[in-house]
Amino acid sequence: MYQATPEQKLPPFDELVELAQKNPAAFEQFKRDMCEEMILSASRAMQDRLWAQQSHIDLVVKKCKNPNQANVLLMSELSEQMCKFQSALEGSPTQMQPKDVADIIPFPNHKNKDWR
Repeated sequence: MYQATPEQKLPPFDELVELAQKNPAAFEQFKRDMCEEMILSASRAMQDRLWAQQSHIDLVVKKCKNPNQANVLLMSELSEQMCKFQSALEGSPTQMQPKDVADIIPFPNHKNKDWR
């Protein structure tokens, strides 16, 4: 059975920025209310999964030191989910892209004369 999603209307961006700056608690409540409305509009079969996903998102965001870090981590999470989704659609085993590996450059030995 098709269930229509609510037509959520966001206030203008500038109003959201102002709310976030002047009243962070009200902004957080607004976000929670919007998420809850959308999740409750989903089929009953999907609601538990959506609540779990929202809980995971909240945990990721809570660990972040700033909004930019939250965006980077959430984008990484979304990319991983999209890879899994694509694999499921193609019927192939999930192949995750390897995370970027940093080159490890040792610090010079402090006893080395060429260090300075």
